[in-house]
Amino acid sequence: ADPCQNGGRWTGTGCLCPPNVDGDLCQFGAATINITAELGRSVMMSARVTNRKFSEEMRDPSSGAFRGFVEEFRRTVDGIYRNISGYGGIRVLSLARGSVVVHYQVLLRPPAGDNPHPSLDHRVLELLKATNTAAPPQNCTRSPGGKVGGGGVGEGWARTRPSGGLSSPELCQKYAPANFKRFYHPYGTGKGLLCVTNCTLNVPGSIGCAGG
Repeated sequence: ADPCQNGGRWTGTGCLCPPNVDGDLCQFGAATINITAELGRSVMMSARVTNRKFSEEMRDPSSGAFRGFVEEFRRTVDGIYRNISGYGGIRVLSLARGSVVVHYQVLLRPPAGDNPHPSLDHRVLELLKATNTAAPPQNCTRSPGGKVGGGGVGEGWARTRPSGGLSSPELCQKYAPANFKRFYHPYGTGKGLLCVTNCTLNVPGSIGCAGG
């Protein structure tokens, strides 16, 4: 019988493991998963949308609630960032409670010709300035209780901030092995972004693990 686990394939002399799976029998998740290249040149941001109420369904990227919110959010952001040099769109990574916290990635295109790349610090300042000074749409409606509400996502934005570590575990679930997804979380370094577990050495909060 094939002894290989987690999608590994027996070659006759050993197990050939799929990406991010380790061990003689492919029985362990990798200690670290480097997702820097997959994310590309980008800036991690988070924003809080105060005129939308979070629902548990919004945690699921395949749900209608998630897709509908993201589409509205993307239209708003595209309008705000349209004049940022090299802006290439956004990728929403996860939604969380409070009112709705959006963790998203701003994609940056390389400059045309021989123009030097603006530093990421400069790009962050550009993005923050554009977001935090954007005028809200003037289409609020007054509810019977006298409270102003309604309108688009941009109308309910609180301040936006860069999200260097990006703590939402959902970010790593796309890249982690299926049987180990729940154990991985993002960890930012000076050189990129890793998915790590509590068994990964030399990261805050790591514990002494043996045998995987």
